[in-house]
Amino acid sequence: MLSLRDLSFTVIIGLIIILGLGSGVARADRIKDVAKIAGVRSNQLIGYGIVVGLNGTGDGTGGRQITSQSIRNILSRLGVTLPQKLSIKPDNTAAVMIHATLPAFSKVGKTIDVTVSSIGDAKSLRGGTLLMAPLKGADNHIYAVAQGSLIVSGFGAQGSDGSKITENIPSTGLIPNGAMVEQVIDTPFGTRKDIVLNLNQPDFTTAKRLTDAINKSIGPGTAYSIDSGSVSVSAPMDSSQRVAFISMLENLTMTPADGVARVIINSRTGTVVIGQYVYVLPAAVSHGSLTVTITENPKVSQPAPLSGGNTVVVPRSNIAVEQHADPMFVFNPGVSLDEIVRAVNNVGASPSDLVAILEALKAVGALRAELMVI
Repeated sequence: MLSLRDLSFTVIIGLIIILGLGSGVARADRIKDVAKIAGVRSNQLIGYGIVVGLNGTGDGTGGRQITSQSIRNILSRLGVTLPQKLSIKPDNTAAVMIHATLPAFSKVGKTIDVTVSSIGDAKSLRGGTLLMAPLKGADNHIYAVAQGSLIVSGFGAQGSDGSKITENIPSTGLIPNGAMVEQVIDTPFGTRKDIVLNLNQPDFTTAKRLTDAINKSIGPGTAYSIDSGSVSVSAPMDSSQRVAFISMLENLTMTPADGVARVIINSRTGTVVIGQYVYVLPAAVSHGSLTVTITENPKVSQPAPLSGGNTVVVPRSNIAVEQHADPMFVFNPGVSLDEIVRAVNNVGASPSDLVAILEALKAVGALRAELMVI
């Protein structure tokens, strides 16, 4: 019967085989799935604002000064002048940072979602309302204005004795359609005689196959490869014709090149993914593990009657060392993925043991693959 450790490792190995061997099946992908049009991209926006209407969960000591100053600035712009000596307690207010993504071809008047996050020590933004705040791009120009009521999925509660509970993140909220676009970002989409397709994964073979697929479907000389990551395609200058041309272009199919021989190791989770073209040269591997077990068995020392001594606890440790001798296995020339997995699985190695074996094979030059640790 398989133990839980063996069963989990068997499942992991099965997934590795499916992912690795599945990549070897010839497939036809749409161009829109393997490449993006240069210049057609989203842009990040950021801003600063004030959330009001909180139920005493706003900025306390840590964010009081910046929030109080922001409140004064807002009221001053609205024609309200506060005495300098007046102390503002922003318990119902929080200073926040706002960020959003402006999609490509967004027009004036379009609404986009915004995310609001506290920058002070506000306990929760639940029930708050964001006051009008400008959102700027990397060029420091204003492209949208945000305002609205927050939706906060997290919550927190605290008792008088100091006990508290928090679910999710109450200091971050979302405003669906909370910002309105005020300025259009120019793109080079309609100003060039050609369009450039940028591959999601640069590869010389894929670039050539993409060029050949376009020239075969549309006509010779329509496309040419710029480098391993870009392909230039001649396109009509008229905007309506260009849109129809790109619609046809992005639905053409082609077969991307197979990936390089690579082993990916996630050092945090212990996940190991082995590519299809990974193989090893002749090598012998002996893998064993040493288990050291330490148990504590304290003893109570009781003094003799009328001796005037004290009862004490005497520590006593038991140490046991166990060596698990796993059999040696041999890799023959040109061993494939499934043979590697089967050999390692037969000795009952865990994912962490597999990482150690692969690193050792790479060190001796027997692993014909790129070993990446992320």
